Amino acid sequence: MQPDVSFVPDVSFVIAAYNAEATLDRAIASAIAQKGVSVEVVVVDDKSRDATLDVARAYPQDIVRVVALAQNKGPGGARNAGLEAARGRWVAVLDSDDAVYPGRIATMIARAERAGAQIAVDNLQVVREDGVIEDAMFPTRYLEELGEISLASYIAGNVVFESKFNLGYLKPIFERRFLEENRLRYDEDLIIGEDYIFLANALAMGGRCVVEPDIGYAYHIRSGSISRVLEPHHVEAMRKADAIFAQSHQMDAAAQAAFARRSRSLRKAASFLSMVQHIKARSPLKAIRTALSDPAAVRHMGMPIAVRLRRVAAQFAVGAGR
Repeated sequence: MQPDVSFVPDVSFVIAAYNAEATLDRAIASAIAQKGVSVEVVVVDDKSRDATLDVARAYPQDIVRVVALAQNKGPGGARNAGLEAARGRWVAVLDSDDAVYPGRIATMIARAERAGAQIAVDNLQVVREDGVIEDAMFPTRYLEELGEISLASYIAGNVVFESKFNLGYLKPIFERRFLEENRLRYDEDLIIGEDYIFLANALAMGGRCVVEPDIGYAYHIRSGSISRVLEPHHVEAMRKADAIFAQSHQMDAAAQAAFARRSRSLRKAASFLSMVQHIKARSPLKAIRTALSDPAAVRHMGMPIAVRLRRVAAQFAVGAGR
């Protein structure tokens, strides 16, 4: 059955999928199972090399709309294609290897609309690859006390090495009208950190973000070597995106202070990753030169490299297969 183009659902789930044949069904099924809201699912196949496209197209067109990209565009480009196709009043980005719980969207929309907010976030359930459910990503009391996320608090929650709770893991929903009025789209030059800069832009453009402390999103941990995913050029791309952000928006004193801390932390992260790269390449002189140019980064060599790499990567919400 062809979808009714005049129908405006409560929410559009945008699922950017690349080589996700093993997990896409779970993501789609969880989106379809939302209670108390009308749903459309938009799956964007980012030129996968496996059967991802076949999995998506197995669903009726009035349930799952499929966008097949002619070339791989990365996470930002794929999500932008999904935003262009979305018709819902609200938009929820769902990673192709994650899932959402049935009452999530109704709860978040209700909270946002009561507050007159354009953005809402909630807590996440961490699920290991073997299916074991771990603790919630954030303590409930912390989110209850947070209540609403400002630009300053969001930037402060994305400071490498310093943030107690990494707000970069949050999975917001957005009022689509707000996104369209502000022409908000993902930075297609970023492979890692595109979620952070997207929400930061939304907050800087006046979006209000309320916090639902209950768990609504299941975050599935993937196996694999994070150290092979996060590289110095990824951090440099984030620094460039941050520089553009600073030129594009006015920030109050609190946001400016948080931004300065984040900028210093990204510089240290880049230096640390560069040192690790030189050490692995058995180039001690280059590692020493990097250490001398940024002594602050040397402090992070005090623990095993693999442990520190995991901690650095976690600050960017990096996971294997993302």
